[in-house]
Amino acid sequence: MSHFSQIKTQIRNLASLQAALTDLGIDWKPGSKAVRGYRGQTHNAEITIEQDNGYDLGFSWNGEEYEMVADLQYWQQPLSVDGFLRQVTQRYAYHTVINETARQGFQVTEQHKNEDGSIRLLVQRWSA
Repeated sequence: MSHFSQIKTQIRNLASLQAALTDLGIDWKPGSKAVRGYRGQTHNAEITIEQDNGYDLGFSWNGEEYEMVADLQYWQQPLSVDGFLRQVTQRYAYHTVINETARQGFQVTEQHKNEDGSIRLLVQRWSA
């Protein structure tokens, strides 16, 4: 029986996910690789995050979104699973907004991190 958990996300853009992980200082490996789990079990993922205990976590494309895959019994991150996903999702959303607004000709003119951890962005576009 597999020990891997597959946790659904709303993450669909690989470049924004990679940028989010980099922002958070997470050492990740790109490319289709095997995430290592209990008793040598593996699960393929497009992003792999190795842990010191020999059990990895990763993000795997399921045809609609990137879901996080990990053997949660061997979770070895400084945050809980929920806390980790909250931070990744926030940074992912940040990069998605920045990229999409830039694609539409907007520029970030103001950025502020609020006390509750949320980020306020002000974007503008000059029209001729």
